[in-house]
Amino acid sequence: MTPEEVARVAGVSRATASRVVNGACTVDESLRHAVEKAISSTGYLPNIAARSLVTRRAHAIGLVLPDERRMLGDPHLASVVSGVTRVVRPLGIHLVLMMTGPGTREQALSDLRRGRLDGVILVHTDPADPVPGRLIAAGLPVVLAGRPLQPVPITYVDVNQTAGAALAAQRLKSLGRTRIATITGPQDTPAGQDRLAGFLAEVPDAVVVHGDFTGQSGATAMEDLISTCPDVDGVFITSDLMANGAIPVLHRHGRKVPDDVAIVGFDDSSAALTCEPELTTVRQPITDMAAEMARQLIRQITEDAPVTSVIFEPSLVIRGS
Repeated sequence: MTPEEVARVAGVSRATASRVVNGACTVDESLRHAVEKAISSTGYLPNIAARSLVTRRAHAIGLVLPDERRMLGDPHLASVVSGVTRVVRPLGIHLVLMMTGPGTREQALSDLRRGRLDGVILVHTDPADPVPGRLIAAGLPVVLAGRPLQPVPITYVDVNQTAGAALAAQRLKSLGRTRIATITGPQDTPAGQDRLAGFLAEVPDAVVVHGDFTGQSGATAMEDLISTCPDVDGVFITSDLMANGAIPVLHRHGRKVPDDVAIVGFDDSSAALTCEPELTTVRQPITDMAAEMARQLIRQITEDAPVTSVIFEPSLVIRGS
């Protein structure tokens, strides 16, 4: 299979097909999708070794994820991997998964400096993590999943968190709920802060209980909420995983969902479908966002693109809760 055949199948010029294959980002999206589809259907494999000699690039990027325990338990992260893979695979770019652990980010930094990786996507960074700043200072290609806690010159992709939380509040109010609460995410993260702020802007007198985006914290927070606010009738739980832990607690206390307590989650991950009843939730298009992270990283690698941010809009998915 040759680049000429890929171009013919895609219905584009050879030059356009070559630009997509070589990772150039100044290509119309419709043409890019046509070439990527043709690459998949024809089984074309770019000659990475030859391209590396010309471009002096490794044609590999790193995706730095939380530790393996979090990775296996968080459906959000599986969608991130899927979205990034969707973009890099047709381009012949290797994706190197790196789990957070002692020295992991240092290893990523070393691999970048030595040319073993062309760039990295950082997911779920610790607010105190110095590595993003060091990557920026070194001028190395990096994209962050989510808004950074402090304003720094780094490209990132996020969802409009405050708007999503407002959708959740409006849904609970539209159902006539009057004793409304929220179970937050960690308040040392931008997502945790923004979801709380967006909700309180709509429901200033909401009862606030804190969680950490895990199922266990959702269960613990719901126990606390029932104890401190027994007449609660509507709860915005700021991640589907926390809702998955919280709803069984309501059932054990004899509270029916949604008759007694209406629940709205956040993410629209697969965890929303394992709740009983299935969870009404705010959808952030994780797979599309991850694909955009990959595109932004490739732009940095191939075009020396400026720092930017891309913000996706959320939507409300109404189910049974």
